[in-house]
Amino acid sequence: MVFDDRVDLRSVGCISIQRGSHVEPTSVGQWTSDLSPVAGPTLGPFDKRSEALAAEVAWLHRNWLVRSPE
Repeated sequence: MVFDDRVDLRSVGCISIQRGSHVEPTSVGQWTSDLSPVAGPTLGPFDKRSEALAAEVAWLHRNWLVRSPE
């Protein structure tokens, strides 16, 4: 799952949290999302940090998270 403060993961037992990306500013004040920790691309640049975070989460949902059988 993508970590979200709205869910208290301690309630499910032992957990392991790993970084999926790095959202960082560029030298000209824009933002990129580096998904290399999960063998993904670098997304951006984006004008707003929130745009980089949204792109990061969307990419993780499409390309990295395991989908449950429907």
